[in-house]
Amino acid sequence: MKGFGKKQQSKKKESHENTKSSKEQIIAEAFKFHSQGNIAKAVRHYQYFINQGFQDHRVFTNYGAILKDLGKLKEAEFLTRKAIEFKPDFANAHSNLGSILIDLGKLKEAEISTRHAIELKPDYADAYINLGTILNDLGELKGAEISTRKAIRLKPDLANPNYLLSLILSKSNKYKDALIELNKAISKDPKNHIYQGELARLGFLIGESVENQISS
Repeated sequence: MKGFGKKQQSKKKESHENTKSSKEQIIAEAFKFHSQGNIAKAVRHYQYFINQGFQDHRVFTNYGAILKDLGKLKEAEFLTRKAIEFKPDFANAHSNLGSILIDLGKLKEAEISTRHAIELKPDYADAYINLGTILNDLGELKGAEISTRKAIRLKPDLANPNYLLSLILSKSNKYKDALIELNKAISKDPKNHIYQGELARLGFLIGESVENQISS
């Protein structure tokens, strides 16, 4: 009977190790396809992983990010909230949830999630960009400017924070400062047509401002 018991324990241990190995293999394959930009295969692996009843905050966060990009915001929100349940201190999930909530128009909830991400990871540039976007949309321009300038200090090579700062400064009627930031964004990403379109709009506003000063 003792030998039988050991044999049963050995089988259970082997089964547990095989399950663990299978779980890690699925994750590894999913991450590989995701990093290669093969979204269809990554999705299949993420979905299979979840269907097996496995739980991993990285899988739920990554899959949620894909669904967000596909415009499936409700599903993305659900998966990202599950990721936070599994690992409440995972800053990426809180930041991603903030991005999803922005797209859902839930700006105050997005602000809470994004600030939580920053609390967990104070040097999180993407979260500062998100917070700048949220505060800009809420009309809280001073806070938006502070957050976006923080993002620029953390990631000076990124063009998007300079563009966002240009929009914020433009709203504050600081057109010349806005133009400086916009030109910085263009120098970092000269092929971005959105930046070029904003350059034309800003040029018009500056011209209009000068005319108003002359006429007054």
